[in-house]
Amino acid sequence: MRPSSSSLLALGLLNFFLADARDGLGPFLDAYLSTKGWSPMDLGLLATIGGVLGLVAGVPAGALADRSRHKRLLVAAPVTLITLMSLFCLVSPSHWVVFSTQALAAVAGVLIGPAVAGITLGLVGPQRFGRQLGHNESWNHAGNLLLMAATWAASAWLGLPGVAGLMIATTAAAIGATLAIAANRIDHAAARGMAAGAATGPGSLPALARNRPLLWLSLALALFHFGNAPLARLIAQQFAVQMQRPFETTALITMMSQLAALAAALAAPWLLRPRWVKVAAALALLSLPIRGLLAWRFADFWMIYPVQLLDGVGVGLLGILTPFLVERLTRGSGHFNLALAAVMTVQGIGAATSNLVAGYLVLHYGYPVAYLAHGAVALAALAALAPALRRLPPEGNASAQA
Repeated sequence: MRPSSSSLLALGLLNFFLADARDGLGPFLDAYLSTKGWSPMDLGLLATIGGVLGLVAGVPAGALADRSRHKRLLVAAPVTLITLMSLFCLVSPSHWVVFSTQALAAVAGVLIGPAVAGITLGLVGPQRFGRQLGHNESWNHAGNLLLMAATWAASAWLGLPGVAGLMIATTAAAIGATLAIAANRIDHAAARGMAAGAATGPGSLPALARNRPLLWLSLALALFHFGNAPLARLIAQQFAVQMQRPFETTALITMMSQLAALAAALAAPWLLRPRWVKVAAALALLSLPIRGLLAWRFADFWMIYPVQLLDGVGVGLLGILTPFLVERLTRGSGHFNLALAAVMTVQGIGAATSNLVAGYLVLHYGYPVAYLAHGAVALAALAALAPALRRLPPEGNASAQA
């Protein structure tokens, strides 16, 4: 069954509004709390706790997405909870309120990625999955650009009430778009990567552990996100404290990366062709050491432009390539969502463990050393990715490796 144009439009709008609704305060939280006296170590601990909780919940969330026939609910319910928790942070930015609310939001947030990926695969099928991922990311990055600009304007003109009102509006819009996707158009067998006519249930973690290309991919992503995760946060902290305008500063920093990520998403139909996939993956990883080198060398505010444009290239490409490569490496196995959640959990280990390291480096050696050290980690990620790409099945012949 071909997806209806209305369901695909609703999927696009969902990705557009998720740009704001999925992350709550997202990149603004660090900058906002920095102006409330939070230290880099405190912020690193907050990010680490959220990351660890997300890791614990990640694999069960993927298994639930494989089994559930209510995937739209797995998007709408977490988005609502995340927004409520973010509003509490704005009203009372005390340590116990922020830590407790963001812990709940971190657990809720891990459901959204596998659910949206499963809905996408269930709507369009494996052959059109890569192209639709590009469309999803285009909508998402366009949403990031416009909603970051809207957040900047709301903060500048209306203050915190404007930011809170925008969050509520985008959450309502995301829920509406989710419910507009026709439930009967989602093929739940295809949504978990099951081969046509297969009757086997979702796979297990031991089966995934035997998929060596998938393990190499997981390691590469863990290393990349160890290096990448703190950089935008540290840049936002550094300049928010200097300029004392946290929302406006973070909006500009994030908009730069989203502009480049949107360009990467628009180029996805060409980059996901067989001859270009490996090149795109290498470019994504190489963007990080160049970014770290520039941030280490230059301390003026203008450096955010090339640094954040490179961030958009790397993260934007990986946002498309990660589910695409996981689907290719597990096609026909019936556990796409579990595999994707497992890969995201491993990459989350890298991101979560990096935050305390970054906070320590900033505290003892300053921001430039932290930028350089984390940027260099991507060179190891590139070496780990090579074995996974060498064993990538040709398009049209991909089969389950687990």
